[in-house]
Amino acid sequence: MSKTYYDPADLRKFGKITEWSEELGNKFFEYYGKVFEEGALTAREKSLIALAVAHTEQCPYCIDAYTKDGLQRGVTKEEMMEAIHVGAAIKSGATLVHGVQMMNKVNKLDG
Repeated sequence: MSKTYYDPADLRKFGKITEWSEELGNKFFEYYGKVFEEGALTAREKSLIALAVAHTEQCPYCIDAYTKDGLQRGVTKEEMMEAIHVGAAIKSGATLVHGVQMMNKVNKLDG
């Protein structure tokens, strides 16, 4: 196996972020846990959303974690890929709509 910049074993160390900032780390994990509880959305739906966001944020640890979580919750590979495409469409649309900002600036500087 080739070495990567992101060591998959580091994902297991995530809980250790509390060591250097216990109060904030604990508050984060409390919030994180609360967000992923069943609510208006099922845990399965939240896992699928998390997977799509993991891709738009390009977090390899999150991608690994929520791919595994999704499979355990019965998310199909087709659903996963469709969710990733939804995320990619939103990300690309958000990038392109910022082109209006550039166009406004060009028009202001030209005018």
